[in-house]
Amino acid sequence: MYRKSEFIIEKILFFSAVAAIFIVLLISFFIFYEGLPIFSKYGLNDFLLGHHWYPEDNVFGIFPMIVGTFYVTLGALVLGVPLGLGCAIFLAEFAPKKMARFVRPGIELLAGIPSVVYGFWGMMVIVPWVRDYLGGPGFSILTGSIILAVMILPTIINISEDSIRAVPHEYKEGSLAIGANHWQTIKKIMLPSAKSGIIASIVLGMGRAIGETMAIIMVVGNVSAMPESILDPVRTLTANVALEMGYAAGDHSQALFATGIILFITIMFINLLVNIIPGGVKKD
Repeated sequence: MYRKSEFIIEKILFFSAVAAIFIVLLISFFIFYEGLPIFSKYGLNDFLLGHHWYPEDNVFGIFPMIVGTFYVTLGALVLGVPLGLGCAIFLAEFAPKKMARFVRPGIELLAGIPSVVYGFWGMMVIVPWVRDYLGGPGFSILTGSIILAVMILPTIINISEDSIRAVPHEYKEGSLAIGANHWQTIKKIMLPSAKSGIIASIVLGMGRAIGETMAIIMVVGNVSAMPESILDPVRTLTANVALEMGYAAGDHSQALFATGIILFITIMFINLLVNIIPGGVKKD
């Protein structure tokens, strides 16, 4: 009876793994099937490097959206990674247990807030602040970066803290025993040892930032033009698909699927890059 149950569970798990792979392949096939024709029809270079997006005139250039996505994501990482990593170090090494038990649920709560709430908060608070104190329309790269930085904090903090806590105690004790202080131990021993987990948290945060749609639509202005400063409005790739897919048809629809292909390849490249980067300190 026990062997029979084990056999059934094994087959269920195997089927689940195969089903997950099949679904990913099916989605990939559908996106590429719908989007690839636009490349052969209008040219890959014109699509990727074109500076104008006029679907009504069959002009499809997504370079300003690629730049906008890159700037907003980079800004989110510049703001979010130091803050998230610092918070993770504090929770893992310095925070009293009572404080840590109070702070962690608050951080996890950030992950459960709907994107539209972040977007609404950004429109009501961040956009007016940027417009009044920094200039520009307020709907800008900077505003989107601030919102995304807050949204990726739970991912970076939780995974980084777990990685730091997973470092063997012998590493810390050995460092302290030879005369290093607490901060030197964290900087020279614990963070390098937890590097692979920290990098994973940053990459997952980057994926969240690149894939975010609703909040970004509400705060970046959605202008498909090349930005000249961080105070200019932009349109990201995900926002472009979400805004226009509802009424797109023909070449316009295929161009939006081709935009999805670019996003798909970008995420795959980032994941591949993480696998190439060496992990943490190895035990001898």
